[in-house]
Amino acid sequence: MMWAMRKSTHTPEYDALCSCLKRVREKAGLSQRQLAVKLNVPHSWVAKVEMGERRLDLIEFAWFTRFCGEDPARLAQELLRQIVEAAPHATAERRRR
Repeated sequence: MMWAMRKSTHTPEYDALCSCLKRVREKAGLSQRQLAVKLNVPHSWVAKVEMGERRLDLIEFAWFTRFCGEDPARLAQELLRQIVEAAPHATAERRRR
């Protein structure tokens, strides 16, 4: 049986990503509007990213986190570790199929 991948934006893992981005922005002391100015995007873009209404690619993740004073590589590694640790059985099940 073939494993069907569901949309990542509808998962607890994506919720964790969005929560992380919001925490990073708040830790940097930036409002959504202030970060939007730094990123040269509408403030609604930041709000939609944090609410999970807009997908974020890897490059945008790097820009978002860097403008908040974080190391994108370190943060991505931390997030991936949390995701794998939260659902090790799901990851192993996917590899078997």
